[in-house]
Amino acid sequence: MTGPVAQEISRLLTAAFAPTRLAVINDSEKHHGHAGHDGSGESHFTVEIESGAFAGVARLERQRMVNRALGDIPGGRVHALAIKAKAPGE
Repeated sequence: MTGPVAQEISRLLTAAFAPTRLAVINDSEKHHGHAGHDGSGESHFTVEIESGAFAGVARLERQRMVNRALGDIPGGRVHALAIKAKAPGE
């Protein structure tokens, strides 16, 4: 079962990008005892997203697009967010 932050990330990215593939992976347990691990169980995530919205867009801009779509989640409610954004066929 996914927690409320993971569910919100999924909902926001689905609404913004209509992805053909989306995985929101909770990496928090791997960071137990590290900086930013707040005990909530939802402090570190990896997002793997594939969407036509990323076609012809540079990697850094793709990451910015994802961060904008997530609002205050990255760096606020989530300590670390790894983003792997691709266009279909990449």
